[in-house]
Amino acid sequence: MATKHTSSITTIKVALDWTPNTNHVGFYVALADGLYAEAGLEVVLRAPDEPECNGLTPGRQVAAGLATFAISPSESAVSFATTEPGKPKLVAVAALLQGSTSAICTLKSSGIDSPAKLEGKRYASYGGRFEDAIVAAMVTNAGGDGTKVNFHMLEHHGYDEKESMGAGSVVASHLEHGVSDSTWIFEHWEGELAKRAGQELNYFRLDDFAIPYGYAPVLLAQSETVSLDSTKAFLEATAEGWCRAAADPAKAAAALCACGHPSLSDAAFVKASAVALKDAILTADGKWGVMEEGRWVEFVDFLAAQNILTDRDGKEIPREAVDAAALFTNSALP
Repeated sequence: MATKHTSSITTIKVALDWTPNTNHVGFYVALADGLYAEAGLEVVLRAPDEPECNGLTPGRQVAAGLATFAISPSESAVSFATTEPGKPKLVAVAALLQGSTSAICTLKSSGIDSPAKLEGKRYASYGGRFEDAIVAAMVTNAGGDGTKVNFHMLEHHGYDEKESMGAGSVVASHLEHGVSDSTWIFEHWEGELAKRAGQELNYFRLDDFAIPYGYAPVLLAQSETVSLDSTKAFLEATAEGWCRAAADPAKAAAALCACGHPSLSDAAFVKASAVALKDAILTADGKWGVMEEGRWVEFVDFLAAQNILTDRDGKEIPREAVDAAALFTNSALP
């Protein structure tokens, strides 16, 4: 239970990485159950296509001071750690999930049943700094030529695509319409949605192809935010929300659906997604958010070994220039 505060209300803005979905369900449970209010917090959860985001990615919203926290993939922490001099360096303060449901997918009807077969095929990219190179490495590791994948960009990471945001899925907006052959998804979300549409997917999980991906997604913050009392209160309430989501996925799904986003109109789908996710939320001893340094080290080692660790101009960054231990902190977690 969150610690009760009686001081003035503090506003916390969380920049979501996509439409409201079960990757965010613990936040919505904390809202619905009044955990944030008990902690003296007003929490705003903001999807990336909303006007207030000023066309910025979640991480860039935090860097610009437009949001307190950003939901992002692990590589965003690496990207901000190696950004231009003078730019804010964001740090991961919690892992939303412990188990990985992240995968590259294709339609089974496409016949692309191995990453190797993505050679010469299309991949709908969200435009992450290291994303395409990671996918190319998977294709190469599977026996194909990753340099021959046809990477094509979604409009502003998909945020400017009404059909993608309305459905909450690039599978629905691109793969099912033949606009692309593959994309990166979360199995418990886009995978469950595809089932509801009668589509079967092939899943190519990164760990199966020698890619130690790490945590996905994570919660990023500016480093000076980590030690604030409001941050600790927010994470305490959020951790309790996620614990409740793991214990009662049906109730959690209802809390998420209550936000009213059009992609959540199928309540049975949202419940199925929450059930599919519940075992990936907590550590074996029932904790939420904690991260292990070893997973970060393995991921950065992989990026460096594959020559993916480069700056925005494509210049290689030495492995020793990235301190994996500085990419994250558990210090603000309850």
